[in-house]
Amino acid sequence: MEAVIPVTGHLSLPSNPQTRAFRPFSNPRTRFPSVAIRAYTPAPSSDGLHWRVRNPSFFPLDAQRSLLHNLSYGSWRKDETFPVCGAGAAAIPADGGGFVEEKPKPKFLGIEVQTLKKIVPLGLMFFCILFNYTILRDTKDVLVVTAKGSSAEIIPFLKMWVNLPMAVGFMLLYTKLSNVLSKEALFYTVIFPFIAFFGAFAFVLYPLRDAIHPTGLADKLLAALGPSFLGPVAILRIWSFCLFYVMAELWGSVVISVLFWGFANQITTVEEAKEFYPLFGLGANVALIFSGRTVKYFSNLRKSLGSGVDGWAISLKGMMSIVVLLGLVICALYWGVNTFVLNDPSLPRSQRKKKDKPKLSMKESLKFLLSSRYVRDLATLVVAYGISINLVEVTWKSKLKAQFPSPNEYSSFMGDFSTATGIATFTMMLLGRVILRKFGWGVAAMITPTVLLITGVGFFSLILFGEPLAPLLGKFGMTPLLAAVYVGALQNIFSKSSKYSLFDPCKEMAYIPLDEDMKVKSKAAIDVVCNPLGKSGGALIQQFMILTFGSLANSTPYLGGILLVIVLSWIGAARSLDSQFSPLAKQELEKEKLLKEKVKEPVVKPSQENKEGLVGKEATTKENGSLGSSASENSTNGSALKEKLAPESKSSSDAPTT
Repeated sequence: MEAVIPVTGHLSLPSNPQTRAFRPFSNPRTRFPSVAIRAYTPAPSSDGLHWRVRNPSFFPLDAQRSLLHNLSYGSWRKDETFPVCGAGAAAIPADGGGFVEEKPKPKFLGIEVQTLKKIVPLGLMFFCILFNYTILRDTKDVLVVTAKGSSAEIIPFLKMWVNLPMAVGFMLLYTKLSNVLSKEALFYTVIFPFIAFFGAFAFVLYPLRDAIHPTGLADKLLAALGPSFLGPVAILRIWSFCLFYVMAELWGSVVISVLFWGFANQITTVEEAKEFYPLFGLGANVALIFSGRTVKYFSNLRKSLGSGVDGWAISLKGMMSIVVLLGLVICALYWGVNTFVLNDPSLPRSQRKKKDKPKLSMKESLKFLLSSRYVRDLATLVVAYGISINLVEVTWKSKLKAQFPSPNEYSSFMGDFSTATGIATFTMMLLGRVILRKFGWGVAAMITPTVLLITGVGFFSLILFGEPLAPLLGKFGMTPLLAAVYVGALQNIFSKSSKYSLFDPCKEMAYIPLDEDMKVKSKAAIDVVCNPLGKSGGALIQQFMILTFGSLANSTPYLGGILLVIVLSWIGAARSLDSQFSPLAKQELEKEKLLKEKVKEPVVKPSQENKEGLVGKEATTKENGSLGSSASENSTNGSALKEKLAPESKSSSDAPTT
């Protein structure tokens, strides 16, 4: 009796196969397995167009099907071993070499070594990138805010008229380069200019600042245009500092979001992403803590230097040297992963494919956002966060300069600020899951706007009514200005930590109950309209206020009123969205329960047939069942599992950054 399978992949078995009960090899065949080996060795049939298995009655029907399935899909190799029985059974090589015991994969701390070869370098890359980003973020603010002839009023104009055009231009250039260069060449082509610029700025551009900055021209323009144009004129006055500011901003959006997460999503599987991506987020906040201490250390070097020495220039050289060194470490890790890890054929590869995003125009996006109350509330959350953070942050930095006019003092405070932000975010990320699980989506979504409202009211109250509160604050050893600086710092720390730990997860969870078409279109519309509006809206409001009232200080009362209106709108939208999200989420949970009852989880055995995908119903099909029906059942189970994993894959690839 023969089991026959066509080369084209169609399976066939005898209509009435005879099988024998399988018993362990406790006979001379164990020592002389040639008969068993011949039985398991595939051979061509007489017509040359099919594969047949010698003596199929020698082994169970399930093992026959495993071998035939491998042959039908072209996965059999001459040197491949085939399973004899269930878990723990020995495998028989096709060349007749005897039994080979299947060895478990080596593990370290409960994790497969093969997986650690990818995850550890990725974690180190992410740490170095975030370490550099914190140093660059703190340094860019010091440069543009404390420079002579500049102030915090430059930031809204800089973000709108320099940063945004350069970001758009870079993405257009990146798209063209991606069509020409390989992935490795593209990575190096993008990151090396960043490393070279930051090194050149500290050792070349900054020492030559007096020679390359058009100070005289800027003074003439400011005298002609008036003090209201201090911000736009300062962009020309300190153009090299502004270029550093933009490059530091691009490091966050390009190196973190595009280069690192693109590479991580390319080489990791869905299971690895679900397990290790959250750890990357915690590692990012550890990097924030250490980099804050580094900024603090270099900023305090001035105290140990003699008189007449530019302490900020020395600090800048030290910090940029670390940035360059860690940039080279990032490149070395990337090269090592591509050279020694990705060439290992035993490592699992990601099979994820990016879903095509519908390209909606601005008009179509606005129309879609206005058509649904649910999506409209979700869009309000995104826009309100971007505007409110921008309104408070720029006003706070103007007060920070007034309290710490020296670049080293300003930078030292920013180092403490980054460390405190890292600690608070790390703590909130650990508490975030508890809050979501115990109090639900509505409470978690309300925490971020509530924190912004309380701290924002305290911050603007200290600015507007500081004089009457001066005697009370004097008892605590603080001036109204210093108190405003501390309250503004607390506002930024708690708002950012709650944003990363609660706001971002709640925002992504709100997409889950939507149907697939609505989910994809709403994400596309929010990316087109709400993200740019949230980032640029605050800058536009501040520009209008500065040009209208002459300065940021004069427009502070109006900015406080606008912030109050925006945060209250945010809270109202969060409540409205909670009333719609909670019923939909309950329905989704009920559907998942029903799905779990219908779709049984496949029982995976450590044998070759399960490694090739023969799990679930096919592995438990009765011996007299047809192989065709087993294959169809297996494909049904596979599609159900893919549907369950699809949202997990999407959330893994969209992991938020710091």
